[in-house]
Amino acid sequence: MPKTNHLDRQEIRDAMLNGSGYAVRRHSESTGNYYFYSARKGDYGNIVRTAVPYSVSFSSLLRPDYGFLWIMGTITLVMCVLGYFATRRVGLHISRLNKFAENAENGARISDTEPFPHDELGEISNHIVRLYARLQQAVADRDSEHRAALHEQLEKERIKKQLTNNINHELKTPVASIRVSVETMLAHRNMSEEKQTLFLQRCLTNTERLQRLLTDVSLLTRMDDGSASILKEQVNLTDIINDVVEDRQIIAATKGITIENYISRNIVMSGNQSLLEAVFNNLVDNAIVYSGGTRIKIESISIGNDKIVIALSDNGCGVPSEHLPRLFERFYRIDKGRSRAAGGTGLGLSIVKNAVILHGGDITAENQCSGGLLFKITFSRDSK
Repeated sequence: MPKTNHLDRQEIRDAMLNGSGYAVRRHSESTGNYYFYSARKGDYGNIVRTAVPYSVSFSSLLRPDYGFLWIMGTITLVMCVLGYFATRRVGLHISRLNKFAENAENGARISDTEPFPHDELGEISNHIVRLYARLQQAVADRDSEHRAALHEQLEKERIKKQLTNNINHELKTPVASIRVSVETMLAHRNMSEEKQTLFLQRCLTNTERLQRLLTDVSLLTRMDDGSASILKEQVNLTDIINDVVEDRQIIAATKGITIENYISRNIVMSGNQSLLEAVFNNLVDNAIVYSGGTRIKIESISIGNDKIVIALSDNGCGVPSEHLPRLFERFYRIDKGRSRAAGGTGLGLSIVKNAVILHGGDITAENQCSGGLLFKITFSRDSK
């Protein structure tokens, strides 16, 4: 039992008046220690008091815990390093995106060959770059096609203008010859019958030349209009070549030339019969008139399901190598005087080239080691 009355203690008085009270650091006479006292009034008017001794000194309480500080410092350092790398990664993404935006604004070429890292921001960035690169490629392809179409259009206009000028030039000679012949006959009504026949023959020759020129120009113009205006059907190329050879044998024989046709297998393809006849007529006529040889040979190099390759060659003088690249140009002549004297229009090989192209193929010319010129003609079996 306590030796003294505790009702006058501060915490007791406060508890009786207010329901609770406390006293900080009060000396206990019974133990000689300092305590923290707390008192609370119960439901039945009794007072419950507790006391907690001050067993820890203030200096000890305030002394720092260095172990805890080292742990917190280490955690903080680790978090800072991780934060640095995380923010650096994001910063690199943002820097590359910023560079991409600058390049896109300046119209520079964008490439998606350097992908972003595989995270959410990286995936979004990759999608943006790829989409822009594809868009840029599509625009570049469109511009390229536009330039190609424009170039093709300009080239067509140039060719048409050149063709017009060449036709005008080619027409002058026969027209002038016909005019001179007619004027001479009109001015000299009493000339001999032999001279009249000579002038009339000259007019007929130049008229035929004009007719061939107009026919060739009409055929070229028809081919320039495109394959849509050219009717194609299943034709027998072997029969076409046989007919051309048979038709030209007599003319070739008068010049001491033999035409050897080694194509016997039936070759059926999709094509236009008149254009295919024009191809071999012009090539055979060209060899008869200009080759200076004694033999023309036609043979097949390969006959496949898709392609047909025919070779037509002669054993003549060939063509100087500098003329080979321009051999298929319109109105191009190696010997202009000789070509005109032979009655050529200068359009034969150009017609051949265009007709072959319209049949999905190509034609090349080269000099043979043994002498003479070799044409390799490639056709597509199913040209559209």
